[in-house]
Amino acid sequence: MHRAPLLFAAALTLLAPAVQADQPPASVGVEERLGATVPGDVALHDEQGRPVRLGDLLGKPTVLTLNYFRCAGICSPLLNGVVDVVKKSDMVPGRDYQILTVSFDPSDGPDLAARKKANYIKQLPVTFPEEAWRFLTGDEAQTRRLADAVGFGYKREGDEYVHPAAVFILSPQGKVTRYMYGITYLPFDLKMAVAEANAGRTGPTINKLLRFCYSYDPKGRRYELAITRIAGVFTLLLAGLFAATVLVRRRASASGGGGTA
Repeated sequence: MHRAPLLFAAALTLLAPAVQADQPPASVGVEERLGATVPGDVALHDEQGRPVRLGDLLGKPTVLTLNYFRCAGICSPLLNGVVDVVKKSDMVPGRDYQILTVSFDPSDGPDLAARKKANYIKQLPVTFPEEAWRFLTGDEAQTRRLADAVGFGYKREGDEYVHPAAVFILSPQGKVTRYMYGITYLPFDLKMAVAEANAGRTGPTINKLLRFCYSYDPKGRRYELAITRIAGVFTLLLAGLFAATVLVRRRASASGGGGTA
């Protein structure tokens, strides 16, 4: 009986339920819709309260984030991650790409959007053009249309929202070409995603597995690295490898002993 494969399978089995149990509710998460086109007639407001249409803001590769501006959980770390990757990238914002941050909370207004924008713009180099990162608001029906178009599932719980952490890359024509998960991003990944978007090509989600390395905390409404769970799984895998090594050596010894008898 081959025990090592069974131990290996058991380790994977233990990992799978843990991942499922720690995922957000079914209505919350990301359903990838690569190749879908966002509705250009979504009506929003800019930081000065002026009405704008989503389609009129496109025209170049776009990094889209969906947040709400009162979020005390992963929204700020996600936007900080955007700031960090912009600072490390050698691309030119406003020319090579732009960023749109849209609030899905209808209680967020242009004044709050303007303050949020100011907070993040000041973290960037003085050469960063302010028009390269727009902070937009809108009513629930309009922002929900945008969220649905990119497969972003969220729900309200009291005065807060439960939602995933993801960034969406759009082509100049508004096609969804790439998903980037988590709250930190590599400059190379962003550059490749922007290049694909500019060409209108969709790209695979290389780091999609990162979602499974984070436990969802419904009370704190944030994702936390599941160190204990990951360590436990690796311990089981190592135990399986050790058992396999022992079995192989015993069989080798038994075969050797039989040959000399």
